[in-house]
Amino acid sequence: MTSSPRNIVFVCQKNGGKSQMAAALMRSVAGPEVHVTSAGTKPGTALNQQSVDSLAEIGVGVGDEYPKQLTPEMIDAADLIVVLGAEARVPEAAGVEIETWITDEPSERGIEGMERMRLVRDDIRARVEALHARI
Repeated sequence: MTSSPRNIVFVCQKNGGKSQMAAALMRSVAGPEVHVTSAGTKPGTALNQQSVDSLAEIGVGVGDEYPKQLTPEMIDAADLIVVLGAEARVPEAAGVEIETWITDEPSERGIEGMERMRLVRDDIRARVEALHARI
């Protein structure tokens, strides 16, 4: 990266799990020096409770977050957009870097429930920590 992003938007399709996890984890490591938002391209109606619970296990909260629609204003204000997974599509915008994280999906190996969510959380956590170190 050529400059330090100050406004990062994490995006997934439903904005109920992975992008919310990434945003909460980034807030926990970056503090107020980075503005963090999350949104979905087709947002659901509620957060994934297992996602929230898996974060709580490591002392990270999501606050009063809820699934929300990705808007053109969010895209334009972003320095960096991180897309989690292959389903969400984000339009390109001038001056906005977009990177895609194809995260671990334990359900493809028959791992479900909280065990799955912990593996997803730990994968996203490692990626967030590496991104924070880069910026």
